[in-house]
Amino acid sequence: MPRDHSKAAARVVIILARMPRPPQIPLACLLVLCACGTPPAGPAKPDARQGSRPATEQATTPEKTPEKTPEAKRDPAQDPKPEVAPVDPTTPLAGERHFAGKLRQLTNGGENAEAYFSADEQRLVFQSTRDGGACDQIYTMNVGDLAVQRVSSGKGRTTCAYFLEKDARILYASTHAAADDCLPPPDRSRGYVWKLYPEFDIYTAGLDGSDIKPLVTGPGYDAEATVSPQGDRIVFTSTRDGDPELYVIDADGKHLKRLTEAKGYDGGAFFSPDGKRIVYRANHPEGADELSKYDELVKDHLVRPTRLELFVMNADGSDQRQITRNGKANFAPFFHPDGKRILFSSNQADPKGRDFDLFLIHDDGTGQEQVTFNPSFDGFPMFTRDGKSLVFASNRGAAKEGDTNVFLAEWIDR
Repeated sequence: MPRDHSKAAARVVIILARMPRPPQIPLACLLVLCACGTPPAGPAKPDARQGSRPATEQATTPEKTPEKTPEAKRDPAQDPKPEVAPVDPTTPLAGERHFAGKLRQLTNGGENAEAYFSADEQRLVFQSTRDGGACDQIYTMNVGDLAVQRVSSGKGRTTCAYFLEKDARILYASTHAAADDCLPPPDRSRGYVWKLYPEFDIYTAGLDGSDIKPLVTGPGYDAEATVSPQGDRIVFTSTRDGDPELYVIDADGKHLKRLTEAKGYDGGAFFSPDGKRIVYRANHPEGADELSKYDELVKDHLVRPTRLELFVMNADGSDQRQITRNGKANFAPFFHPDGKRILFSSNQADPKGRDFDLFLIHDDGTGQEQVTFNPSFDGFPMFTRDGKSLVFASNRGAAKEGDTNVFLAEWIDR
């Protein structure tokens, strides 16, 4: 999630996607993320990669340390806490009734997020900070033997990858043309914000990472790209017109069209199974005060992802409809293969806004159901075409704080 990602954030909640690999996330993208989705203040969960995952913004106040006096009594809360036996992350938790049998953990340690299937569903492309990277690079993995290969250049920031041209090429966003390093992080003195780096452009590369070619370039942020199931169109977020809006383009880079017009951030978009609709996340400022604050941030390429609602629209941008109205960070939406329901990540069930779980909702905003109950982060879901398997990123069973791993679940529709 950004796609914020980005990822982004979820580090808890890929800042969460998409965008940059999900956008209120303390994750690993937390909206990428990558808005496609950096941890919020306070203890936590992994942070979302910018753009990938969202993170909850919290005020921080230095704690006062009481003066020690001879009369002070020992505080039992300061005693060393006994070690807690590790939880098996592959065992579904109580209430996770859509998961049949054990989960399959595909990565082990570090920050891994925004894993998406190839057309033949034998491989995944994902973003990770493995190999000592200071920021995300793009990797592919064979689902069968878990063999991993880096496919991005190793330079710059990257986010939000997808398979293209019937698995002949990889699509991802990168800043490598602007600088070899990761570029400066966003200015957190302004609170929890995502940076929509104007240095991001969208590239394609061969399956081995060679033959890198620019696809979407120009002034402003271009990232959070996903491909239609038919492989003919790409939807992405761009600030080319000043505001972060959604655009669609043919797979060959022709026939660019802007889809959204409302003031505010629109991103982390995915197509429906038939390619006729798009689901996405948005943060539209409400009222003069919010609008003023938004304008101050966006001119510096920043957005505040602490409130993200989900929308659906036709693939030509018509009939835009809001489907969540909870005022929380909802991101990484993905259509169920039936085309009538949407699986997404949200912190709506946690009053503190730190715990992100997966929720299922009808495309008209009715019939919402909580799917996961892991007390940290679950996000970036993607179904196989038959709806029998689900890949997602999670902090469950993390060996250390901030670890985000990729899991594969057998899905039961009941």
